[in-house]
Amino acid sequence: MALRNQGYFFMIQFRQAKKEDANIVAQLMMLAMDKITYDFIGEVNEEKAIEFLSTLFSQEANQYSYQNTWLVEVDGQVAACTTFYDGGKLDELRRPVLTLLKEVYGSEIHPQDETQAGEIYIDTIAVSPDFQGKGIGSKILDFLIEEVAVKQQKTLGLLVDFENPSAKKLYLRKGFEVVGNKCLMKEEHEHMQYVPN
Repeated sequence: MALRNQGYFFMIQFRQAKKEDANIVAQLMMLAMDKITYDFIGEVNEEKAIEFLSTLFSQEANQYSYQNTWLVEVDGQVAACTTFYDGGKLDELRRPVLTLLKEVYGSEIHPQDETQAGEIYIDTIAVSPDFQGKGIGSKILDFLIEEVAVKQQKTLGLLVDFENPSAKKLYLRKGFEVVGNKCLMKEEHEHMQYVPN
């Protein structure tokens, strides 16, 4: 797929993540999750936070696993990632996360449910600073809408921070609608869904 931006064409490709992508994906995830990840591990330490995400990404059957992650490559370089999963499986996917936090980081947390049964939850969309402003976030949403809502006829859900109106504007433009509010790690978010026709 070609992406045009400011007169230039970029070749953009989506692919399922692999275990060996752990380091780059963990760094990308931090762009989307930094505050929440610090709350998870109980300290503001970027190195530990990236290690935490990298460990989970490399394992199977958890929220942040490579199994639930797709990468976006632009001209062969990893430019972005998105992690999404069945909201009805949140409890089982979260269990390994909570276990790792308790056993390795001494952090015992009780996060609210960020998703629910009946939606495929978009946990993260993260674009590398080197590739921001090129419409990649928009292409990721197009990909998810096509693969999940159109082909599988499943509802997509996500949370958007009240302090991120530009992201909300993009989601609204793509057809998402606000369906309520959800609190995650003491932070209020708007819960938005894209419901297939």
